[in-house]
Amino acid sequence: MEQMSFFDTRKESVPLASRLRPGRLEDFVGQEHLLGEGKMLRQIIEKDQISSMIFWGPPGVGKTTLASIIASRTKAEFINFSAVTSGIKEIKEVMNRAEISRQMGVRTVLFVDEIHRFNKAQQDAFLPFVEKGSIVLIGATTENPSFEVNAALLSRCRVFVLKALGEEDIVRLLTHALHSPEGFPGQKIEMGDEQLRAIAVFANGDARTALNTLEMAVLNGDIRPDGSIVVTDDGLAQCISRKSLLYDKTGEEHYNLISALHKSMRNSDPDAAVYWMLRMLESGEEPLYIARRLIRFASEDVGMADSHALPLTVAVYQACHFLGMPECDVHLTHAVTYLAMAPKSNALYAACEKCKSDLRTENAEPVPLQLRNAPTKLMKDLDYGAGYQYAHNTAEKLTNMECMPESKKGCIYYEPTGQGDEAAVKKRLEEIREWKRRHAD
Repeated sequence: MEQMSFFDTRKESVPLASRLRPGRLEDFVGQEHLLGEGKMLRQIIEKDQISSMIFWGPPGVGKTTLASIIASRTKAEFINFSAVTSGIKEIKEVMNRAEISRQMGVRTVLFVDEIHRFNKAQQDAFLPFVEKGSIVLIGATTENPSFEVNAALLSRCRVFVLKALGEEDIVRLLTHALHSPEGFPGQKIEMGDEQLRAIAVFANGDARTALNTLEMAVLNGDIRPDGSIVVTDDGLAQCISRKSLLYDKTGEEHYNLISALHKSMRNSDPDAAVYWMLRMLESGEEPLYIARRLIRFASEDVGMADSHALPLTVAVYQACHFLGMPECDVHLTHAVTYLAMAPKSNALYAACEKCKSDLRTENAEPVPLQLRNAPTKLMKDLDYGAGYQYAHNTAEKLTNMECMPESKKGCIYYEPTGQGDEAAVKKRLEEIREWKRRHAD
């Protein structure tokens, strides 16, 4: 822990993104929904009416920069705290210091970067001091605070959602970097607009990535006899050869992407489904995880409308297991496309959920005697199996024997749709139910 300072090292050794970190709201790029004229967060900062808050957004969108701006404007003591390097002991030391300051009439604003890395016990250590007003807590996180921040602590903080920067915002940042005295002082750099836009696309909304890429491209540019630097297309291509897609296998983006894949297949959109599936693979997702979700989809959303979907997805899982990445990407594409184009029925899922709900809320009745097995004489004497009707002994292969418990007679769980192969199943089931109604006596 230390007094907030973002510029305490020599400029020449500081990365470009840090050298260009704005110190005023007027220079901040992006987040107009929060920092535009008259917007809430802007007013809070300008009036120094800081209350406990959490900045939630993807990397490189300005969370730490906002903290630095608050640090420069607030009349309170501002402490920078890292969730990566600090433990319970350090938290308690800061809290005790903040309590003493409060008693002396001095506010303490505590900025906690990557607050999602704190465990429950560490987060709990903040709670009483936030409640008493000993500290004003500002947390920054790339993870959904609903999942990563204790509910009690979260309820005492305002959550401000920061969005990924738009392409035009990043181009503006890059242009500023080329001409700012804090950017490349004393250097003449030649870059085309299309090159700047290529970096902006590559950065994927992350200003830090964009500025780091620009710095790398300039360092690897061609130096002319007059000392100017020309960034070539070939040199830039080496710097942006592979985009780093935002993804966390255990975080919110993981669930967002698998949800997008599932819903695209359900909506019979093979192009979107292939896009989201490959987006997950390119981000480093385990292919067997995707294959398992496809197996689930085959029964949950396709079901009896196309019963070939289930064995196909199981076969794709095995193919992924045998081959692994990168070869198995085409097998997953096969399965995703098949499922997207297959007729859809959620009748199996609906039957499953309705039956589970009944089982959880109703008494568990005994198995009817006619359905019980009777391997011993005692069981036969107790009428186990009495009244059982063997369907194969009838011409129709049907009987009117009741298979439900007494209280569940007439209950229907499976209601087939008219989609795909399930249309024939529906017709057959209607015939069976009609036959049983006619022979009910």
